[in-house]
Amino acid sequence: MARQYTGTAGRVENSQAGVFLAYAAPDGSRALIDRELYLPEKWTGDRERCRAAGIGDDVAFATKPQLAKSMIGRAVKAGVPFSWVTGDEAYGGNPGLREWLEKEKIPYVLGIACNAMIATAVGVKRAGWPPSCLRPGGSG
Repeated sequence: MARQYTGTAGRVENSQAGVFLAYAAPDGSRALIDRELYLPEKWTGDRERCRAAGIGDDVAFATKPQLAKSMIGRAVKAGVPFSWVTGDEAYGGNPGLREWLEKEKIPYVLGIACNAMIATAVGVKRAGWPPSCLRPGGSG
């Protein structure tokens, strides 16, 4: 446990955070198929603390998008049939994950901040949606 942002509480709390890979089948059924415990860098930098918690010396710090990339890679290697990947802004805001998905030719729909700049065929554009991002007092 460490003080970190948790979406459940909507603020920084003493909590554990996980990254989960879910599968949604065409018939509407769903299943969790992989998971990783997110360990803050403060934890992974303290090997004695990790050992006391049963975390092996081979476990290094990884961002949530890096954990997601590993899980998607395992699903691909296992032959899990899927058409695309989706995730929220924590993943869409990570250019490394998006670049890897594109390199691997894995279609994706990932959230991004409304003030994010996006490279398009007609040049770099501001995401700027929803319209509240464009108004004074909006989040962008």
